[in-house]
Amino acid sequence: MSARILPALHGSWLGGIVDGVVSLVDLMGPLGVGIAIALENLFPPIPSEAVLPIAGLAASRGSFGLVEAIAFATAGSLVGAFALYTIGALVGVPRLRWLFARIPLLDADDIDRTVAWFQRHGRGAVFFGRFVPIFRSLISIPAGVVRMPLWQFALYTGLGSLIWNTVFVMLGWYLGESWHIVERYMDVAQNVVIALVLVAVVVFVVVRVRARRRER
Repeated sequence: MSARILPALHGSWLGGIVDGVVSLVDLMGPLGVGIAIALENLFPPIPSEAVLPIAGLAASRGSFGLVEAIAFATAGSLVGAFALYTIGALVGVPRLRWLFARIPLLDADDIDRTVAWFQRHGRGAVFFGRFVPIFRSLISIPAGVVRMPLWQFALYTGLGSLIWNTVFVMLGWYLGESWHIVERYMDVAQNVVIALVLVAVVVFVVVRVRARRRER
């Protein structure tokens, strides 16, 4: 399958990732899709926007069923999300408060405010976070830090992942050989998210520096 879908990406870092995913899917079928998506959750540079359409393309060629592709992708999302949740739970609030108290421009109270916010809006954050590049993986960590009930985390992660995975698997199914068009648009969306995060960080630093100066 790889020889027919990679020419447009040949030589790029994405081409290397896609080549590995295609080999995994060829070797293991829908289970390979699940493993690839679990790894995508753990390593955000692996784009699900490229992995999922490949699964849809393979399903359209009869390698396995469309429902199988979506089901295994969603199972992989849950496995990866729970791995990050576990990391967050192992770190916990006390360790983060200790760490923040020792980082310039940060306070232990920042963690308390974040925890309070997540306890109020955590379900929505976990669900809608599954649709935001980069954050779709990272949102699992604060959920683990605050020990969000496992059934809630599984429910909202599963629902969000099911919607996301279904959309991109179906795009691969319908677009066929042109599946890589999806990644181009999602790459723009990811760059926008990164830019917004950088702006937010700069604004935070400026505000916090001014506040510290006033305190002195």
